[in-house]
Amino acid sequence: MEYLNSFLIGGLICAAVQILLDRTKLMPGRVMVLLVCAGALLGFCNIYEPFREFAKSGAGVPLLGFGNTLWQGVKEAVDKHGFIGIFMGGFTSSAVGISAALVFGYLASLIFDPRMKK
Repeated sequence: MEYLNSFLIGGLICAAVQILLDRTKLMPGRVMVLLVCAGALLGFCNIYEPFREFAKSGAGVPLLGFGNTLWQGVKEAVDKHGFIGIFMGGFTSSAVGISAALVFGYLASLIFDPRMKK
């Protein structure tokens, strides 16, 4: 049953995003930003953790988890460093994921020879 919740919730979120893309003029980049902001907002309202417990990995599939990670980092940094934590907390909490994306993206570009479309 746990796995069913995970797939179901993740699938429902992805379906809602696809409907949003199909029915509105929002571009994919803006929808991704909305998902990250929604994850941060859910974290701020203390709703993300109960949602994650219910949905398991399905909660993190469409960038909601990344937004919550940024929020948690900012929250901890503000508690520790004050106002300057607003600027450094998100980078500190997500540095490993961002670094991995850069490194693996670069390696993929070496392997697959990307080209600009005309």
